Amino acid sequence: MALVKYNNNSISAVTSAASIPSGALVPIKTLTASSSSTLSFVHGSSDVVLDSTYPIYVFKFINIHPSEQEHLFFNLSIDSGSNYNVDKVSTLFQAAHNEADSTAALGYQGGHDLPDSGSGTADQKIANNLGTDNDENFCGEMFLYSPSSTTFAKHFMVRASYSEGTPFAIDYYIAGYANTTSAINAVIFRMNSGNIDSGTIKLYGIKDS
Repeated sequence: MALVKYNNNSISAVTSAASIPSGALVPIKTLTASSSSTLSFVHGSSDVVLDSTYPIYVFKFINIHPSEQEHLFFNLSIDSGSNYNVDKVSTLFQAAHNEADSTAALGYQGGHDLPDSGSGTADQKIANNLGTDNDENFCGEMFLYSPSSTTFAKHFMVRASYSEGTPFAIDYYIAGYANTTSAINAVIFRMNSGNIDSGTIKLYGIKDS
């Protein structure tokens, strides 16, 4: 079987965003929480790029730790962060296994997807009951596709691993789309209550061919 080699600037033949060739991932912005109520990435602000420069953007979550046991969310904006209320449709499932090795589960989480109670403009949950112990944290990544498109809906995917406060090891899978043809130009991350005590979110662009 022939060996396929990608150059540093090409992702045109890559079928999965998880298979990113060397050199295609371009660092854009790093935000570090310190008892922060929100972490937001706004195009054109503080060197943030979130437009047609890249066809795919990826957020990397590193050791996100909450100030209290709560949920972690994100939302999107079409007006540079004046409002974070873009309509969304999403679905998610999780695998879970507790430290006591007494409970394990795999299933669809219908109460965490959108629209919820008829409203898709609410924040999208990406971690449920994130633990606050010193050894508990949230890590993962979120892909956002063609946010500047004014023709199509904007799709997103989240894959995350975190410690639920029970404590459980949680493997979280989320996919959905921003149900708008307006360009997305800002993304916000925040807890349901309290602050993001510590942790880092890194934004990258993925080069086109």
